[in-house]
Amino acid sequence: MKVNNETDIIRLIEQDYWMMDILHYAKSLKLPDWWICAGFVRSKIWDELHGFTKRTPLSDIDVIYYDPNNLKEETEKEYEDHLRALNPAIPWSVKNEARMHLRNNVPPYESSIDAISKFPETATSLGVKLDSKDRIILTAPYGVHDVIHLEVRPTPYILENQLLATLYKERILNKNWISTWTNLKIFHC
Repeated sequence: MKVNNETDIIRLIEQDYWMMDILHYAKSLKLPDWWICAGFVRSKIWDELHGFTKRTPLSDIDVIYYDPNNLKEETEKEYEDHLRALNPAIPWSVKNEARMHLRNNVPPYESSIDAISKFPETATSLGVKLDSKDRIILTAPYGVHDVIHLEVRPTPYILENQLLATLYKERILNKNWISTWTNLKIFHC
């Protein structure tokens, strides 16, 4: 399947029963401002663009939400436990973006999409969720150009801060995505 735009990305996910199941599991939590983001979306696109017939394993499935009224980390763990009860084979990770600024030592995020916009790479700054009619909604604060053109570059947020730029460089080395997706073009700060 060709992946040229947001519509193609949504169609790609709609045709993946495993991804749709995961979206339904996450939706069942009824979290405020929830999304499944990062590698869940990015890796699917890169796998498709590389012609892979087998899914590249994910270290986790990032479910995020935004609830400034409950910043307890224990609540996140309860959500992870609930998701593990639905499907224990999935490496669930649930985070409330209303508290993640404390862990990341940055100013507070205003929403889940604001948090996604501050992810390290534009190609990773993606999220999907289901609306009330189970249609996929895609958020891409920097658009989908980079992810569908296999370009890995820092987000503007990363470029604004030298410390974050250094962490971006380390992350690119540690992730070593190019060893899996050989057609990637990596851009440095």
